[in-house]
Amino acid sequence: MELPVVLTLVTMVVLLVLSAPIAVAIGLSVIVGCLAGDLPVTFVIEKMVTSLDSFPLLAVPFFILAGEIMQKGTMADALLRVSRCLVGHIPGGMAHVSILTCMFYGALSGSSPATVAAVGGIMIPAMEKDGYPKDFSTAVNVSAGCLGVMIPPSVPLIIYGASVGVSVSDLFIAGILPGVFVGVCLMITSYFIVRRRGIQIVFPRATMRETLRALWDAKHALMVPLIVLGGIYGGIFTPTEAGAMTVAYALLAEGLLMRSLSWRKLYEVLKGATITNATIFIIMCCACALGQLLLIYNVSDAVASMLECVAHNKYALIAVIILVMLIAGTFMEALANIIILAPLMFPMIKAVGVDPIHFGIIMIVSAAMGFLTPPVGVNLFVGCGISKMSIEKLSIGVIPYLVTMLIALGVLVAVPQISLLLL
Repeated sequence: MELPVVLTLVTMVVLLVLSAPIAVAIGLSVIVGCLAGDLPVTFVIEKMVTSLDSFPLLAVPFFILAGEIMQKGTMADALLRVSRCLVGHIPGGMAHVSILTCMFYGALSGSSPATVAAVGGIMIPAMEKDGYPKDFSTAVNVSAGCLGVMIPPSVPLIIYGASVGVSVSDLFIAGILPGVFVGVCLMITSYFIVRRRGIQIVFPRATMRETLRALWDAKHALMVPLIVLGGIYGGIFTPTEAGAMTVAYALLAEGLLMRSLSWRKLYEVLKGATITNATIFIIMCCACALGQLLLIYNVSDAVASMLECVAHNKYALIAVIILVMLIAGTFMEALANIIILAPLMFPMIKAVGVDPIHFGIIMIVSAAMGFLTPPVGVNLFVGCGISKMSIEKLSIGVIPYLVTMLIALGVLVAVPQISLLLL
């Protein structure tokens, strides 16, 4: 491996260990690599600008803005009531309510931390009030928040599609069943944890009248996935156009029909969406520049040579890639993880006959687990902020869910039909 690449990677690792922001760590490491390799620093700026010249990427700010609107509005509460009617009577009912609500909300926001903030902000205090242990309540909600990036619309799915040239529409459709499958696995895990810990808190079974009433009250929220997936699947509009439609619908529903948005809330919505989008895109710009630098020095060929011993067996290759993503996810944000690793691994995956759509789902589930692993586990920090518990204790609490997600990922790898059935 050439000196500029070594200096780039060492600089990035050192800065990440020192807790520098992800974008700063990646951007400065690229500059170091350029200087060491006598490349003009303008190369970094040029790549950062051209990396955003992609129509599918326009879907990201739209879905982020739509999620902010619905988070500040009433849709999360409405989905919570639906979930309570459907699964609240099962042992560990509130845990199941949290997971099911995250599955619903994931179809609105496309963001894992936003899902934890919206659903966990309501459910964690409510579960504690009902007698659930704090560590269990928080662990359930931060783990279920990972469903926010698995169930479409998903920002990481858009980034993956744009990075490797795969249809975002197909990725959205492919993400439905895997997201539901992982959610069901998390519910089963919660059931056994509740039984083992002797937590006996069950709500009365909702009547049909109460369930229908909750569904009616949540009609505006439940329309969002129908608009997005129905429009894309029906060929009415692209994912980017679906994002714009979702913003328009969210503003209409929350602002005019339910009148839940004041001018002050609208300002908070725009501010939050701007900060989130700026964070995502600066990380993406720097990560794309890093990817280009690695491409110049043929790092992809070096990686292929290192993996040559397993490259002939697609399952062994996928296992190695998952391991690399899990390790990288402990110190790298999920989007940067996908942007950097997807282009490096994609040619090898295609060479062994793995479907690009199936591989995209595998990468997104692997990257989602990084939201639960310190020191860069964003969901952990959001959950700690809500419950006021230590990140060390919460990191232990999410271990059963991490194991469950790893097992579910193994099933998704072995049974690609789960991802490809709807295509």
